[in-house]
Amino acid sequence: MGLIKAITGALGGTLADQWKEFFYCESIPEDTLMVKGEKRITNRSSNTKGNDNIISNGSGIAVADGQCMIIVEQGKVVEFCAEPGQFTWDASSEPSLFAGKLGTSIIETFKTIGRRFTYGGDTGKDQRVYYFNTKEIPNKKFGTANPVPFKVVINEQLGFKLSVDLRINGVYSYNVVDPLLLYTSFMGNVADEFKCEQLDGMLKAELIQALQPALAVLSAQGVSYDQIPAHTTEVRDALNIELKDTWGKRGIEVNSLNMGVPSIPEDQRKKITEWEETSMTLNPNVGAARMIGGQITAMNKAAENEGGAMNGFIGMGMAMNAGGMNASNLYAMGQNQPVQQGQPAAPAANSWTCPKCGATVNGNFCPECGEKKPAPAASWTCPKCGTVNNGKFCSDCGEKKPEAAATWTCPKCGTVNNGKFCSDCGEKRPD
Repeated sequence: MGLIKAITGALGGTLADQWKEFFYCESIPEDTLMVKGEKRITNRSSNTKGNDNIISNGSGIAVADGQCMIIVEQGKVVEFCAEPGQFTWDASSEPSLFAGKLGTSIIETFKTIGRRFTYGGDTGKDQRVYYFNTKEIPNKKFGTANPVPFKVVINEQLGFKLSVDLRINGVYSYNVVDPLLLYTSFMGNVADEFKCEQLDGMLKAELIQALQPALAVLSAQGVSYDQIPAHTTEVRDALNIELKDTWGKRGIEVNSLNMGVPSIPEDQRKKITEWEETSMTLNPNVGAARMIGGQITAMNKAAENEGGAMNGFIGMGMAMNAGGMNASNLYAMGQNQPVQQGQPAAPAANSWTCPKCGATVNGNFCPECGEKKPAPAASWTCPKCGTVNNGKFCSDCGEKKPEAAATWTCPKCGTVNNGKFCSDCGEKRPD
């Protein structure tokens, strides 16, 4: 029992005008998933008594675009066709299985669930033709009654992550991609038609349940909650993966998805804004720009100070000095340059002031004028008050620097000494 294309039957001698019965289906409405085929009986039909559940050998069956036809015998699927055209029912042939755009996967489904019946040439007691709507089923609205958790990554390095409660509304559409699975797992024999509303409630509940793991894919990519509508394709693909064990086993998949911008509670939105601003100021250049903006605002407010603009500017200067940081220092940090915090840095311990140009120098030569570092003056201790001095007079009591004693070189060890005996070997100074 199988189908042969009408043109093939005509070439073999079975002309289309010899059809005894003709099964067809008008355009299926978008709110309908499956309808039973209508039988048109001619005056040469072998089923003139009007039994709709008998298909006579040689009957014609038409399949239109966007449809898939199956033949059910005794409750089992024995034939299907997803290719548009006219076909002839031949009880003596094997199933032809015209898969059309549904591909080879539906053939594997048929091999799994299909079973042939043989009644010694008889057609059996109950045969039905069903047509499935394989076009896109549009305009299915959804909304989250309960919030969906979503993790917002603000700064991965600092660990700025916040779990927010999303409320999402949108519209989706779906397709029947495997009518055999839908029929065998859910529908069964239908008297006339099967409406979408009989399935939509369950489909919507399962889709909303799959939203959280699907959105987690975007969260892992660092997508912010307000950018989700720009990634509906990724969400749709993730939903089909998550719905594989529910929708997939019924031969249905998500075709398209459109969402508005999700909403989150106000306190969570403010927290994200606060963390974003904090994260931005970690960049020294951004921090400097924000500081300058704040200073300009402070200057404007200081000029409007009722106690006098000068008081306002004094307060602003005190606040800036207390902060220990200014915009120029931040810009220097942004350019990887040394930073001077607040007041000018104290001179290094080995620095000196150039006597020629006054520059503060750390090396042996002045970088401004090339002057060589002067030799350090010999220090002396005031015999009157004990103050250590470098000049010719004591800086504390004014005592004149005493004359230095004559030095001599030890003839024994070569040490230069001032006293009467060598400080190294004890040799007496020669007279």
